[in-house]
Amino acid sequence: GGKWFPDGKHVAFVGRIWTDVETWEDQGKRQKERRESKVSARVWDRAPVRYWSTFLDEREAHLYRVRIDGGEPVAITRGSGVKLLAQEGGSGAYDISPDGTEIALTVDSDTSGIQGNADIYLIAATGGEARSITSGNKAGDSSPRYSPDGRWLAYSKQEVVGFYGDRQRLVLRDRSSGEESVVTEGFDRSVVSPLWTANARNVVVAVDDAGTQRLYRIDIPSGKPTAITHETSFGSPSMSRDGRVLVALNESFVQPPTLASIDPRSGEATKMSTFNDVALARIDWGTYESVTYAGANGDPIQMWVNYPPGFDRTKKYPLYLLIHGGPHNAIPDGFAWRWQAQLFSAWGYVTAWHNFHGSSGFGNDFTDSINPDWATMPYEDTIKAAEWFAAQPWIDADRMAAGGGSYGGYLSTLILGREHPFKTLIAHAAVYNLYTQYASDYGGSKRRHGEFWDEPEQFRAVSPHYAAANFDTPTLVIHGELDYRVPVNHGIELFNTLQNRGVRSRFVYFPDENHWVLKQNNSIRWYEEVRKWLDEFVGPDAKSAGTAPAP
Repeated sequence: GGKWFPDGKHVAFVGRIWTDVETWEDQGKRQKERRESKVSARVWDRAPVRYWSTFLDEREAHLYRVRIDGGEPVAITRGSGVKLLAQEGGSGAYDISPDGTEIALTVDSDTSGIQGNADIYLIAATGGEARSITSGNKAGDSSPRYSPDGRWLAYSKQEVVGFYGDRQRLVLRDRSSGEESVVTEGFDRSVVSPLWTANARNVVVAVDDAGTQRLYRIDIPSGKPTAITHETSFGSPSMSRDGRVLVALNESFVQPPTLASIDPRSGEATKMSTFNDVALARIDWGTYESVTYAGANGDPIQMWVNYPPGFDRTKKYPLYLLIHGGPHNAIPDGFAWRWQAQLFSAWGYVTAWHNFHGSSGFGNDFTDSINPDWATMPYEDTIKAAEWFAAQPWIDADRMAAGGGSYGGYLSTLILGREHPFKTLIAHAAVYNLYTQYASDYGGSKRRHGEFWDEPEQFRAVSPHYAAANFDTPTLVIHGELDYRVPVNHGIELFNTLQNRGVRSRFVYFPDENHWVLKQNNSIRWYEEVRKWLDEFVGPDAKSAGTAPAP
């Protein structure tokens, strides 16, 4: 991602380069040679090998500057002893001081390439040696942002090594003295990517806050947080240099991201973009609401419930309970493209997302409560959500289904081997075997459950494949060949095990999709397969479908 220098004459950008090749022309030749080579072998001497859906090579991410009127790019970080995080080399990974003399960078200080330790480094805008300002923290530091007056450098700090869901604390660094303070220690929410106001007395941030993404104003340096927005979600905020104009993307379960301007004081939002209006006017949206029920240990669990269009409380509806991924990624009041609750509800299902234990936005203790035991409390929260629905007069307790992707697929396969009330389950990109997930890609190194040779009991307790003897629920298994985050072997292992047990199952395989199904026609097919499967087991004519195995 590019970023302007304050003089308006230069732009910074990140490029991935081979450090043994000097000129841009030779970089292009090397890339062409690799692309046209008749040899496909690739070699690594250190991790990581791949990241999400991309195989990495020996190229490094480095920062450059170039004049807007052309000319040869000038290297800033090359030769400095550091490189930007290759997977996070966008404009959010660095910031330029207001006087244009210094750059703050997010760098991985872990030379092993396994655990990862993001740190903040400072380097002169002309290049030279980079120095770390966060070397004392072994957890992640990220998102550096200079204040407009140049007095402060703000960044986000985590404290638990290997826990990506750990709370992001806003740190202020006095650039003249080097003194630092955590200003949001009393605010039990993550604060990242702050926008400074013109007078440097406040920052504006988008905060994952109890099932809704809200804009907050945080006073500097006291750290006092004040919610600017309240209902529906507001994300990707941007602000004019004078701080008078604040814009963000406003969305909900029934509204795709829509550009809006927000009064920084009152929070009043004014819609700015209208290009979706004609298409949206043709859609018969259902309604939705937030409810709270008692989950594991009696703790309150927030859940979004989406109702079919024309919902009639005197009738009984089937349930499709969705299980989110992460696991530390709560579902906010937002518009989903791949797991669209309103689309499922339009098929005639009450559709729900429950923010079970481990979800973000409900306090750090709640998020961390499932480490290292991924299984117990999320499973109990899911069963208690089903019990809550079964007690509603408008739900047919004999027609309930559940499903999810990634960790949501993991929890679906965990449920598959335990007592549950669901007539069918859907497992997309499911983590089924924690042993083979252990070192699948960059995430395999997180080791939330310890090393399997040191903690065999823990792995056995939380890996779904150990309960295969109990599998007897019809299950739709979906996986993409290019999924390196949760490799395709999980889907194949799960499907083959279900088949070996004689359990009705179907495997939907996408050879050209990764962790998500992104191509338009493949997405349509994905929804078609899900609808056919749900209708067979919990649809209007499915009461007798039961759990009969395939002949």
